[in-house]
Amino acid sequence: MSDITTLDQFNAELQRIQARADVLVPAATTTEAVEAARVELVGRTSGVLTALSTALGALPKEDRREAGQRFNAVRVAIESALDAARVTQSAAASVKLADPTMPGRAAWRGSRHPVSIVFDEIEAIFRELGFTVALGPEAEHEWYNFGALNFPADHPAMDMHDTLYLGEGRLLRTHTSPVQIRTMQAYAPPIRILAPGNVYRRDFFDATHAPVFSQLEGLAIDEGISFADLKATLALFARRFYGTSTKTRFGPSYFPFTEPSAQMEVEVDLDDGRGPRWLEIMGCGLVHPAVLESCGIDSERYSGWAFGMGPGRIAMSRYGINDIRLLYDSDVRFLEQFSAC
Repeated sequence: MSDITTLDQFNAELQRIQARADVLVPAATTTEAVEAARVELVGRTSGVLTALSTALGALPKEDRREAGQRFNAVRVAIESALDAARVTQSAAASVKLADPTMPGRAAWRGSRHPVSIVFDEIEAIFRELGFTVALGPEAEHEWYNFGALNFPADHPAMDMHDTLYLGEGRLLRTHTSPVQIRTMQAYAPPIRILAPGNVYRRDFFDATHAPVFSQLEGLAIDEGISFADLKATLALFARRFYGTSTKTRFGPSYFPFTEPSAQMEVEVDLDDGRGPRWLEIMGCGLVHPAVLESCGIDSERYSGWAFGMGPGRIAMSRYGINDIRLLYDSDVRFLEQFSAC
């Protein structure tokens, strides 16, 4: 552009370039054509408008301001036209990729989580037996989580490799039993409560363990309560939840807060081809007198029983789920299987 030395020559070349762009850009009907037009018009090394910019320095000083303003106006107009053409061609290419003969994508069906289904069903069964729901904080004091529940000071559950401590005598509760303690402190017997909620353990996340999981505990305190009442209530629950022909059995166990303590098992068929078998679903027992006394309840007059179960494991036994991690993945393909539940 060394032959352009006047403002009139500069303006004439700008008009020629603008006229070329007015023809070239609308004619670009593919993404490749739009790119070719960009290279020809405003390319960094070969664009005609880029080449014209070198002529600005050869113009008389008094004409450079006007010439620069006109140059920028043409440059902006061409680049805007190229951007619009690029968007149009990209959209057209996307439409061409769509196959109109393909079937429509099915909409996802929303559904309740299997653990929520189990929670609600268990609560409904015990509500009919006179139980109410009680809640408590997830960040607890050591006394509520261990001390009031008759845990000895050297119990392994209190070690840091099992419990998540927060400092200053506080921790993330390892069970919902602190809700039982708070309820017995706040209300005089008779008491019948369910304590649902999340609990926290220092467990590795694998097919059978999770560091955060749901727990549901029950507590009944009154005069004259015996182990026979516990067995009858939990056997009724099992028949209501798993089916009227469900068999139950109790085996000895140990918990610091109950005496005697037991594990409850149910005989169920998981439809996995192995037939009916016994599954442990909860721990239970009569409330230890020391626990009653720590809450200000006369253990000579009152007795009670308690149980604790994991609704996640109950859901696994109900629906034949063999990996607890499926309950945490939020995989819609897995969850939609429960849309009819």
